[in-house]
Amino acid sequence: MTETFRHRRIESVVDAVGNTPMVRLRAIERDAPGVQIYLKLEYANPGGSVKDRPARQILLDAIESGAFTKDKTLIDATSGNTGVAYSLMGAALGYRISLVMPANVTKARKDITQAFGTELIFSDPMLGSDGAITKVRELVAAEPDRYFYPDQYSNPSNPRAHYLGTGAEILDQVGDRITHFVAGLGTSGTCMGTTRRLREHSRPIKCVAVEPAEALHGLEGLKHMESSIVPPIYDPATMHEILPVKTDDGWDMSDRLAEEEGLHVGHSTGANVFGALVLAKRIAAGQEDEWTEGRPGGCVVAIACDRGDRYFAPMKWEKKYVW
Repeated sequence: MTETFRHRRIESVVDAVGNTPMVRLRAIERDAPGVQIYLKLEYANPGGSVKDRPARQILLDAIESGAFTKDKTLIDATSGNTGVAYSLMGAALGYRISLVMPANVTKARKDITQAFGTELIFSDPMLGSDGAITKVRELVAAEPDRYFYPDQYSNPSNPRAHYLGTGAEILDQVGDRITHFVAGLGTSGTCMGTTRRLREHSRPIKCVAVEPAEALHGLEGLKHMESSIVPPIYDPATMHEILPVKTDDGWDMSDRLAEEEGLHVGHSTGANVFGALVLAKRIAAGQEDEWTEGRPGGCVVAIACDRGDRYFAPMKWEKKYVW
């Protein structure tokens, strides 16, 4: 039976962030009989992605501390979703936003951010998110008085948003049933903050980070850490396991989620669910018993980062590559 909840009345779209639903993936579960797999739908946030949480926390914390004032412009590097979130929050709160992003991010993300009045600055498409980071640092160094640079990759408010929100919500939604948690590595904020909250729970929960298996990959928003600028907020010791996922596996799972579950999601979400299914199969085979003791069958929770409509106009040449 579906659980009910009280309808909320809010004063600003900023207050609509969080309290996202969770859906059971019954079709995907058939590949791992007896194991429950749930997907937390972070695309239900008002900006359409999990990045609404850190963007909101970063802005509110910076405004409260006095670090971000209306005589400055917030500037940060983004592969798209955080940029949308910054843009939405900035418009709602009355602050100027500039973003540096790779020139080859999807047209949808460019259009959405500009619709909020955000200034876009493009970096070398072949350098990915690391190229955007390098360029934003150059801009800030040239005009330090003009910009407030929160740096989502090093800002503690990023994982704090997930510690306070995502992790607590997951425990509220599935409680003691959860045995495993899966999220992808980008800035790493979702993994770091959520995992720290889950590891405080009274029962053991295995927390697994998904990352692209290859340095050259097509899982937009995710980082292959060994070949990337490593975010200062990232601590691999926080996770119990790092699980590599191939680009094709993430893309194929995204297609499967649309066709079998009615969930149109992005490729990073596909990678997360692929990782969740890997763990579910291990559980079904009895290879994860130390984490499922007292909780027969196990329960895996993964993060749905964003919707698939942001990929309607992707880099179509990508699939011609051999990953």
